Amino acid sequence: MTRLMLLLLPGLALAGCASDGAAPRPARAAPVPIPTGTFGLEGVLGQNARALVAHFGTPTADLVEGSARKMQFSSATCVLDAYLYPKGSSEPVVTYLDARQGDGGPVDRASCVSALQMRARNGK
Repeated sequence: MTRLMLLLLPGLALAGCASDGAAPRPARAAPVPIPTGTFGLEGVLGQNARALVAHFGTPTADLVEGSARKMQFSSATCVLDAYLYPKGSSEPVVTYLDARQGDGGPVDRASCVSALQMRARNGK
């Protein structure tokens, strides 16, 4: 029995040093800086039509029905629908946004706003 223990002891000692087989975790990537001066999602809500055109350029579609208005802006990345409704007697402002990919798939509204703003800045 003692002999068996002497034979197993070095093996057990080495087994404690063995790896669990998991790869080491890669280092975390550096955070991507957010450009300053962007017209983010919170900057679109509550804006009037002039402000939207100033930030995104000419809309792809501009529909008026009664006192409501829908302005659509699009790029190769996404399509943004801005719905403007009057508040009291003031001019219509954006109260709801909808965004989608060109093929109708889902896309984050804030990402779409950023993409459209970059397109407008680059004059495309």
